[in-house]
Amino acid sequence: MPEGLDTAVPSTNPHAQASDGRSAYRPANRRRILCLFPQYAPSFGTFQYSFKLLDVQAFMPPQGLLLIAAYLPAEWDVRFIDENMDKATDADFHWADAVFTSGMHVQRRFIHDIVARAHRFDKLTVLGGPSVSGAPEYYPDVDLLHVGEIGDSTDKIIQYIDEGPRRPPSQIKFVTNDRRPLDQFPTPAYDKIDVSNYFLGSVQFSSGCPYRCEFCDIPALYGRNPRLKTPEQLVRELESIRRNGAVGPVYFVDDNFIGNAKATRAMLGPVKDWQKANGYPLRLSCEATLNLAQNPDILAEMREAAFDTVFVGIETPEEEALLAAQKKQNLREPILESIHTLNSFGFEVVSGIIMGLDTDTPKTGSNILKFIELSNIPMLTINLLYALPKTALYARLEKEGRLVGGQDRVSNVVFKMPYDDTVKMWQECVTEAYKPENLIKRFLYQTQHTYPNRLKVKRKVGWKEIQIGMGVIRRVLWHVGMRSDYRDKFWQAALPLLRRGQVEEVIHLAVVSYHLIKFARDIAEGRMEACFYADPSKTPDAAPVTAQIRSGAVQAA
Repeated sequence: MPEGLDTAVPSTNPHAQASDGRSAYRPANRRRILCLFPQYAPSFGTFQYSFKLLDVQAFMPPQGLLLIAAYLPAEWDVRFIDENMDKATDADFHWADAVFTSGMHVQRRFIHDIVARAHRFDKLTVLGGPSVSGAPEYYPDVDLLHVGEIGDSTDKIIQYIDEGPRRPPSQIKFVTNDRRPLDQFPTPAYDKIDVSNYFLGSVQFSSGCPYRCEFCDIPALYGRNPRLKTPEQLVRELESIRRNGAVGPVYFVDDNFIGNAKATRAMLGPVKDWQKANGYPLRLSCEATLNLAQNPDILAEMREAAFDTVFVGIETPEEEALLAAQKKQNLREPILESIHTLNSFGFEVVSGIIMGLDTDTPKTGSNILKFIELSNIPMLTINLLYALPKTALYARLEKEGRLVGGQDRVSNVVFKMPYDDTVKMWQECVTEAYKPENLIKRFLYQTQHTYPNRLKVKRKVGWKEIQIGMGVIRRVLWHVGMRSDYRDKFWQAALPLLRRGQVEEVIHLAVVSYHLIKFARDIAEGRMEACFYADPSKTPDAAPVTAQIRSGAVQAA
């Protein structure tokens, strides 16, 4: 095998697999693989401040690395550690023959740290996932790069390790030519984690998105023709994640839940039947384009399957900006009407907002705040534009000479508006949106106009669920109801809800608000950067990430 080369690996049988979805490669040697998932940085979307209220340790299971753990030969020993919970020890590195890791651009600093620690023990390092697939040049220190999704290159890496887990003299890049079809994926190795330790569970049904939004790297990484698992396969994964500790919300990490609307319709029936047969153990959520609102039949089925939250990339309420960014699907009907439609089916909307677009003016901040007020969306991830590799935006700005770097900047984009004015407008927008009285007001709207439209279910509740619930209530009352400086506003909202028996609504309001308010204050006081894609290697103590749920991080390991 050539070493130190960009190796596009041919496949003799790209779709061969074991009956359980594992690699068909049969190793001659027993190997020990240490799968390490790097830390996240603070973010609007990772809710780290609210972990203590729910007694959880991390945001969401790293599904891509769990998928690889399930794909490796059954003859190999696999140890899985999420460093958002526990750091790998010297003994873990001593044990391993090879160290696998994966992650997004915003985890770059932590990926390099894992690699450096592994190399101190002279261990072979293997990196896959969306960051290295988008920008392999970021990782010159890694021994083996896995570029692209699981497929022929994955089997070649397995073969390389089987023949001798040696570090090569120079880096080898394995590029996937033949991707494993999603309907041949194994169930991620949820049995290697306790899902109850996570804020959210996660599953994946499809990969790819048909749209070409200028700032998005999904089409380049995962394609425009969504690829699919079977409904039966998805139900098996839901059962596995439930059996391994999930007791509440589970997020569909699909790039676009309705990228293939026909397939979504076919999948929802079996999911609905599974939920009903098991007493609706999971509350489901997803991310989709706003034109989901134009599919009332899908919305009705989602409601029956106990979906309750939808993340949509609204990006901006300014029509000119949406047209310029190729986000035309948001303009098929008025945005506020689409949000109202989603609310009418019981779906709380979470939205992404981008500032720093070429069409922004000094009025953009006030326009966004007016939109937030009218839409009554409680949670919005408001971030400054950042040009990601493999996007049309990156190519355009590179051609225009508008890509910059440097530690004194929080975005790699030269904005059309003055830089300082753009950052100040962003800061003022976030601060105003997340004032406690404004945020709580938007949540109260949801309790009156959205939550009553949800499917009424009587979930099976055992002693474990009762213990968890009582613990959450106790911590919410202490941290929010007694210790927070906005406790008077919290109680003004909570007491009427409690009198009506809406305990779950009070918990939801408290848990989400607690994080958002504290994070917004970090921003107001300059402790967090304005761009959630900022390179954390340049800002080691203040590098928030974009909402992790939007990243597509689980698509490749």
